[in-house]
Amino acid sequence: MPRLRVVAGPSLDALVPISVNSNVSHPVTSDAFEGRILAYIKDFADKDGSVLQSEYFDREDRKGITWSIQVQGRFLRPISADDVLFGNTFDRRLKLPWGSGAALKFMHIIDPTLEHDLTSSTKPWALSPLISTMPHLAHKRVPGVSRQASPVPGHLTSSHKPQSPEQQSNHDGWPHFPPPQSLSDDTTQLHLTLKGSPLHSASPSPGSSPHLSHRPSSGAATPDSVSSVSSSVTTSPCTRNDALPEPSSLEKQFIKKKNRLSAGTLASLLPDEDKRRARKERKRTEKLALHEQALQELRTADRRRAYFRDASHRRELIFGPEDVFTTDFCYGFINFAPTLSLTLPGGISFDLMHYWDGQPVRFMCCERKREAESDGGGGSGEGGADNVPWGRVLWCVAIEHVPDEEESLPTPMPIPQSQSRSQAVNEGGDPKHDLADDSPFFVKASDGNK
Repeated sequence: MPRLRVVAGPSLDALVPISVNSNVSHPVTSDAFEGRILAYIKDFADKDGSVLQSEYFDREDRKGITWSIQVQGRFLRPISADDVLFGNTFDRRLKLPWGSGAALKFMHIIDPTLEHDLTSSTKPWALSPLISTMPHLAHKRVPGVSRQASPVPGHLTSSHKPQSPEQQSNHDGWPHFPPPQSLSDDTTQLHLTLKGSPLHSASPSPGSSPHLSHRPSSGAATPDSVSSVSSSVTTSPCTRNDALPEPSSLEKQFIKKKNRLSAGTLASLLPDEDKRRARKERKRTEKLALHEQALQELRTADRRRAYFRDASHRRELIFGPEDVFTTDFCYGFINFAPTLSLTLPGGISFDLMHYWDGQPVRFMCCERKREAESDGGGGSGEGGADNVPWGRVLWCVAIEHVPDEEESLPTPMPIPQSQSRSQAVNEGGDPKHDLADDSPFFVKASDGNK
């Protein structure tokens, strides 16, 4: 059995080794995401061959689980729930074992939001929206949190040392991490992320997807514009409404050239426009109320995942810096001892040592590639391929084989911000990860261990 290690970071080229089966979290910070990561692997052996255990696997509600990747953090720029993806990505063609086709069909039944191209000859991938695929997810609104970006965006710095349970307890008003008990779904405050909600404070960044736009309608009118109109049209019904939105383009034209229009002409047009706006606002309010009610009823992971299978439901949510998420991606279909094996429901089992050539298995959270990027206007997704569906990586955890020549080396420390990875190699730090990332198996699943 080869020795394994776990690495994590805010991008694919900034991964550093982290501890396993401890309650010590590892900060990951960039200008797009701020959070911390924990990894648990049953019967995981350290560099000295000693097996590390964790009480996590002895819990009644985690029986049968063999590994867990836990993340807590927030998105520093507003992003749609539909644009946050999670899954596996690879760097070369996969050598899939016989029977993998049946396994993929089963996965689609479990997670209908799963999309993949595992037969790609360049960049195989399998991704789903995070909110609909994560087995355990909790959300908390933390008002008033301020963004504290890393001095070097996208890289761990020398100040980002592993945090003890005491240090990470109640950090910035966030929930305890790791939680004192196994994480269970908590989406009671998720309705606060609805677009149009009075309590929603996040607004999309300039580079966000077109459907994230929250610019006021061109057919709206502001109180100031209404008062300016009322000076010449005192009898118009609109003058009694002081809560109208921005003026429409037509009204702006009238206001600008009011000396060329009679008061009667303007008064005859505004009532119909007012009624149209009222109908539109009523429909929007009714739709918002329905979404709020539905979100309040998402009391279990099954209900959450079923509800967010609908892309339109995901697009209604905008996550921002005040939204702190805690997730636990845990399953039991991969065994790490005494040998590396994959077991799927239905009796499908693979001895991965017959297929694995020592390449990392990546678990990646990333942005969906935007239309401009897909058309070649925004560059390729992180990883260097133009035809991949993902854009920027937000965080990544990888399980990788330790090459024989590194067996005798001490465990590397996080690289200070002034060092590049190549410099670290020359100075005895973390060697550059130059292993090919083509994994012979697909590790994305959804509920094989409930």
